[in-house]
Amino acid sequence: MREKSIENKLNTAVKNRGGMCLKFVSPSFNGVPDRIVLLPGGVMAFVETKATGETMRKLQKRRKKQLEALGFKVYCLNDEMKVEEIINEIQTV
Repeated sequence: MREKSIENKLNTAVKNRGGMCLKFVSPSFNGVPDRIVLLPGGVMAFVETKATGETMRKLQKRRKKQLEALGFKVYCLNDEMKVEEIINEIQTV
């Protein structure tokens, strides 16, 4: 499945739970995740979407580690079947 399709499924699922799935772009800081997921109760996580079977690039993995070192949850979503699973995990943080 294409990255855009997975990203759309994530966006819809987050909205259905009363949250926001914001596109994250940082012009001066490459490699940041595609989306910031904001859920009711002040819950937040970053999600990098990829086409089915793809993985994060080296720089993206480095950014993931940096964000996690600050205490944020960061996910790589490359399977449409994992959308609900990831959102459930974000909500239980």
